[in-house]
Amino acid sequence: MKNKITKNWGLKLVSFLFASMVWIIVTNINDPVVPLRLSDIPVTIRNMDLITERGQICEVLDGTDVIDTVTIYAPGSIINTLSESNVVAIADVNDLTSLDTIPIKLSTNKYNDKVESIRGNIDTVKLNIEEKQTRSFPIRANVVGEVRDGYMLGDVSTEQNLLRVSGPKSVVSQIAKVQADVDVSGFTSNIGTDADIRLYDEEGVEIKSSSLERSITKVRVNVEVLEQKTVPITYTVTGAPADGFRMTGEVSSTRNNVVIAGRSKLIQSINAIEIAEGDIDVSGAREDVTILIDLKKYLPDGVILAEEDFEGMVNVTVAVGQEIRRTFTAKVDAVRITGLPTGFEAEIIDPEDECSITLVGLAAELETVNVNALEVSVDILAWLEEEGVEEPEPGYHRIPLSVNIPEDSKVVWEESDVQVYITEAE
Repeated sequence: MKNKITKNWGLKLVSFLFASMVWIIVTNINDPVVPLRLSDIPVTIRNMDLITERGQICEVLDGTDVIDTVTIYAPGSIINTLSESNVVAIADVNDLTSLDTIPIKLSTNKYNDKVESIRGNIDTVKLNIEEKQTRSFPIRANVVGEVRDGYMLGDVSTEQNLLRVSGPKSVVSQIAKVQADVDVSGFTSNIGTDADIRLYDEEGVEIKSSSLERSITKVRVNVEVLEQKTVPITYTVTGAPADGFRMTGEVSSTRNNVVIAGRSKLIQSINAIEIAEGDIDVSGAREDVTILIDLKKYLPDGVILAEEDFEGMVNVTVAVGQEIRRTFTAKVDAVRITGLPTGFEAEIIDPEDECSITLVGLAAELETVNVNALEVSVDILAWLEEEGVEEPEPGYHRIPLSVNIPEDSKVVWEESDVQVYITEAE
């Protein structure tokens, strides 16, 4: 029996090989190996925590975590059952190379033992690994556009004022400012809106790296819109200059009106900025008085100055001049006696020829007085009223002189009197 099995073994071997070849050929003819090309196969990166635990952060470069094309060779009966979802692409950080690349291992999740080969157009994931940095930045609210004419912006604030950013040090270090933009074009009332937070470098170029983690992406921005109004500045001058001096009546100010802003209802009730009485005081002054006024002290709560280059400081100048005296004479014969009760006669006894009268006023005021046109008189009735009697006693009396200074003049005369002899009429 043993001889029968081993007899002609060479011929039997050749027969077996030939039969196997025939079987393979037949099999390939009936179910041939064909390729399958699949696109956009994602790569699963495992054990990324090995990098983050070292205080580092990584970024996939050149989109290498997606394989553009994967080609599979397998029998047609297998290929017909495969799709993108059956391709498994794994890159394990444990296999990280010194070049910061990770080999990609390809397989299928079914019929993997039937697949003759599988390969992609790339075979590694490229990483950029660097130190992780976390920084906090103040959030700046930025307004864009212009509110309607007659209005201005008041307080602009954010409900959160800090943004925490984490990411690759090379990217985080580029951040120069954090900004939330709000468009105020045409608004006449307050604005409250959620605005996107944007990152900018020193050149004002926006940083849009996907490798950054932010504590928030939006922030609530509140914009106060105030109505403007132009109002006058009013004030009252108090006090009296030193003896021999007085105000000329000229008061000047570096500003006569000012633009203010506030909420509409409040602004509508304000018609002037009133400087408090007593704040402009000329008591004892011997020369012009200039007072520096801070208008901000007189603004109601909720109202601000609306002019960009005006800080609210105003100089108010009150002109103070020295009084001078000017004396002129009037003929006694020209002095009228008025108000004499019926039944009495009167004549001026002293002085005999001329009365001396002194006018007091500022130089400019005295220059406007024509002394030749002034009428001098003795008013008996006014004197009687001052004395509290109805009729004069006959005899000699000192009675004040009166001068008819024009009503619009501030010139006065120093009191002087004449001696008048009063008698009963015969």
